[in-house]
Amino acid sequence: MPNIGAFIAWGFLTALFVPDGWLPDASLARLAESMIFYLLPLLIGYTGGKLVYGQRGGVLGAIVTMGIISSTSIPMFAGAMIVGPLAGFIMKKCDAVIKNHIPVGFEMLTNNFLAGIVGALLAVTAYQLIGPLVEFLDDGLGIFVERVVEAGALPLISLIVEPAKILFLNNAINHGVFSPLGISQAIEAGKSIFFLLETNPGPGLGILLVYYVFGSGIPKQTAPGAIVIHFFGGIHEIYFPYILMQPRLVLAMIAGGVSGVFVFSYLGAGLVAVPSPGSIVAVIAMTPKGGLLPVLAGVVVSVLVTFIVGAFLIDRKVDSKDSSLAEAKDKLRSLKGVKTTIGHDCIPDEIKGLSNVKLIAVACDAGMGSSALGATKLRAVIADAGIDLNVISCSIDQLESNVDLVITHESLTERAVSKLPGSIHISISDFISTPVYQELIQCIADEKKRLNQNNLVENVNDFCVLKKENISLGLESVSKQEAIRDAGRILYEAGCVEHGYIEAMLEREMDCTTYIGNGVAIPHGTNEARKLIKKSGVSILQYPHGIYFDGNTAYLVVAIAAKGDEHLSILAGLAKIIEDSNEMEIIRATDDLDYIYNRFISLSGK
Repeated sequence: MPNIGAFIAWGFLTALFVPDGWLPDASLARLAESMIFYLLPLLIGYTGGKLVYGQRGGVLGAIVTMGIISSTSIPMFAGAMIVGPLAGFIMKKCDAVIKNHIPVGFEMLTNNFLAGIVGALLAVTAYQLIGPLVEFLDDGLGIFVERVVEAGALPLISLIVEPAKILFLNNAINHGVFSPLGISQAIEAGKSIFFLLETNPGPGLGILLVYYVFGSGIPKQTAPGAIVIHFFGGIHEIYFPYILMQPRLVLAMIAGGVSGVFVFSYLGAGLVAVPSPGSIVAVIAMTPKGGLLPVLAGVVVSVLVTFIVGAFLIDRKVDSKDSSLAEAKDKLRSLKGVKTTIGHDCIPDEIKGLSNVKLIAVACDAGMGSSALGATKLRAVIADAGIDLNVISCSIDQLESNVDLVITHESLTERAVSKLPGSIHISISDFISTPVYQELIQCIADEKKRLNQNNLVENVNDFCVLKKENISLGLESVSKQEAIRDAGRILYEAGCVEHGYIEAMLEREMDCTTYIGNGVAIPHGTNEARKLIKKSGVSILQYPHGIYFDGNTAYLVVAIAAKGDEHLSILAGLAKIIEDSNEMEIIRATDDLDYIYNRFISLSGK
């Protein structure tokens, strides 16, 4: 999904510059060919590895993808989907095996050479084994698809596609199945019908027209706006609730889908690349020269058939008010075998008492369709509540550490948690008309109101994250790793963190040094390790003779475990101390524990 823009760029180049294109140009056509054989598989392999193991996994994914590209004569999209995540996973496991056995000062050398060795071995394996195997399977799948098309059975695929879309499997079907098949076909024939099977906006338009003509109440009133969003904006999720209010209408969707695919097949329609999102604008943009009439004919037929069948199936006596829409959502949850994950009686414990939420992300695969709709509705709820919260919509891959709370569809929550384990996650079954938004905002608003009314005043000793017993002075010089372990052990023994947080501190140090200057280092865990923090804490270790910290000498090691923002006052005090060279000279040598404690507390304003 993050690479769809590259596929569309390739589609434009193909439509314009291939021999049968709008502006034939042999040299520029080679650019499109290079993209399909090299750029796109490498992007897929890199993204797959990055999802598993960050930047390091992404690099390994690209290396191994190059191995399968070099071994075959076909675009290796399926192969890249396999070896990219696999390479990231293997690199992650190799790093875990050696991370506690690297000699001091050899971290960078070891990490770089290990990645190179593993990448080379996996690239050779991909070249010799995986690439030829994927090509063999691709040939077999191609033969099967040809038989299906020759038998005239392709329209029957709508029996699966249309109901599956209502269960929010549209992106998985389109980009996981039809796009790779379509690209392989487009390379040989210059276009592919597979790009039209899921993205055809005709059936959805037909359903919305049925509600506009024959419906009543809120569905009839909202149908025109939904038509614009669906047909021209390409967000198909907008019509899902209209199907769920009267599930029998899925038969009209199937009829429209079957008839549309039949016309596409009969007239030889196809697109040069995947239209994403599935807007009529994107469909037309991806239509090859001379192919517009067959494409539009299939779309129009699917609209008409869906409308006619839907006109007979729609129950015009149904009370189409808000309650009907809510009942439709309950049907969806029952159909999918899930329960509402948040409600008045089942709000997750970590949300209770949470008043510091500043940024909420509504995330999906692409960050454009269902999540954009959900974010828009959530903003409206926040505006009505009159509270200060920011809401963004994004893809799961774009989630950043400053997000406090993440809302995702239940099928994507596990991926979101692995991407941002330190945030709060809420899983929902429907982005569009879920009660979760109102209940969540009400919960946060009530908590903020309670805190304001109580005007809580806490005693310093009850909330200050720096305790005297967490300070150790006059320590003998040790290695950087030992100093970090000692600092983490103090936090562990103080009940601030679980034992695994110590390893996370070492892992964080491998990625980038925490030495910040003037003899001070601030080791802390990775973002993923925030779940191992029980309560915020700070430990201070003094090494009068210093310890080696990546080319620098640290005299003060200040370890941090931050669950909230309580540690910020300590860091503020630390910043003031670092700026004062004379003050640092005193702190490096003093054996007065009270002096260091009081100095930090006074400078932090606590």
